[in-house]
Amino acid sequence: MLEISKVIDKIEEGLNNLRDKKPLIHHLTNHVVMSDCANITLHIGGAPVMTLAPQETEDMVSVADALVLNIGTLTEEYVSEMIYASKAAQKQNIPVLLDPVGAGATPMRTEAANRILREGGVDIIKGNAGEVSVLAGVEATVRGVDSINSSMEAVEVARKLAHVYQSVVAITGETDWVADKERVFKVANGDKMLSSLVGTGCMLDSITASFAAVMEDKLLAALAALVSMGVAAELAVFEREGQGPASFKNALFDEIYALDGAKIRKYASIEEVNDHKS
Repeated sequence: MLEISKVIDKIEEGLNNLRDKKPLIHHLTNHVVMSDCANITLHIGGAPVMTLAPQETEDMVSVADALVLNIGTLTEEYVSEMIYASKAAQKQNIPVLLDPVGAGATPMRTEAANRILREGGVDIIKGNAGEVSVLAGVEATVRGVDSINSSMEAVEVARKLAHVYQSVVAITGETDWVADKERVFKVANGDKMLSSLVGTGCMLDSITASFAAVMEDKLLAALAALVSMGVAAELAVFEREGQGPASFKNALFDEIYALDGAKIRKYASIEEVNDHKS
């Protein structure tokens, strides 16, 4: 186990490297919030690309530093493109993130997420408790993109899915969890205002992939993203107390842009959990 201070050191180092290297993050993502994902990638320090033409997928993946797959606005053709892109990324040793938006809500969404995991290869799986539970084969009910309930503790679900796919699994919610086969971290940063905007989870995909592009340890990359988004949300609310979601969105972008190691060190709320066995 790393001391939490050492974990925060790693997060700060990752943020500094991210801003120095400006990695190219290729997105096959939710069309509803594509612009927001592009902007937040820029603000955290990366360079976004959002190509849609299947004819250039392999070429774009070959020059990218990370790949985001988000099934929020899925079609059969889009899922096939995601699998193709994921296979190409794996050949290039480029990290791949999957956000299985709405898995469990419809058979199509569940099968799409499972197909990508089976056929494409994924380094980080990021979703809410219901989505992750469904993919782990645990009974859960999902309505739209929100988790209604889960029959197992989130941490155990994360560990189970991480073991099956040899991936890092991040579960978002009031408390965030990130796990691989051996380690589990709890993140208590964030604010309820994040749920007042469409697409904050998709934006977190972009931040996570940006960190994964420059950090060898993908669990710490996912942890860095959860902490960064959470701390930025807290600061955005604190600076503009009493204002609504539109001003919060602008403030969130500003705080992501202004985020630095000192703020992470001051506000990060991280705990390593070591009493759960895989």
